[in-house]
Amino acid sequence: MPDLAPELWGLAVAITLAAGFVKGVVGFGMPMLMISGLASIMDPALALALLILPTVATNLWQAVRGGAAAARASCVTHWRFLAVLLLAILISGQLINVLPKRAILLILGLPVVLFAALQLAGWRLRFPPEARRRVEVAVAGFAGFVGGLSGVWGPPTVLYLTALDTGKRESVRVQGVVYGAGAVMLALSHIRSGVLTLETAAGSAAMLVPALAGMSVGVRVQDRIDQALFRKLTLAVLILAGLNLVRRALAN
Repeated sequence: MPDLAPELWGLAVAITLAAGFVKGVVGFGMPMLMISGLASIMDPALALALLILPTVATNLWQAVRGGAAAARASCVTHWRFLAVLLLAILISGQLINVLPKRAILLILGLPVVLFAALQLAGWRLRFPPEARRRVEVAVAGFAGFVGGLSGVWGPPTVLYLTALDTGKRESVRVQGVVYGAGAVMLALSHIRSGVLTLETAAGSAAMLVPALAGMSVGVRVQDRIDQALFRKLTLAVLILAGLNLVRRALAN
């Protein structure tokens, strides 16, 4: 178990609980909230390690919540996105100690804020059906590249699903499949990079309880909101997450 003061463990549990709640409501946001919150009170590499197992567990739950058959169907529909994302995470995870973190955070944060704000204002990202394959590969590659470095690949994925007008339940399920597969690849990548060790994995396992508890409350809220409100909440969380990434980049 990582050597942290009791008060820091208490803060880590509170941050993870809140992150799990947000994920339960909108289907994403846990890695963003955990990495930003935990990295403010501990070493960023440890913060990244602690979020890995909660991210795997909550996304697997999210993926199969509608049934295994529905999860398999989502995998078939979005197989190309998944394949490119996983490959990009595996490759970029090995660059964590090479590229400047500030640049990565800005590259991820600024486009997310811009596109989410435009969509919240009424603009809709559209592309012709014949361009879907190119857009899918480009978004998945970008999401996987920044995800391997930061543990965050949700915003580009959500923007892509929003552009496809994906329904609430399908969007949440697809996100669970994409993030769950990506989280497994992230874990494998950072076992290799040295970020996830037996010691840090024990700390990550300890974060499973608050993460799952927070998510269990959040999904009850999600079930009670309609599609329009769900979309607005999703975009609002994206803007806040993007602004936080920019803040972290400028603060470094």
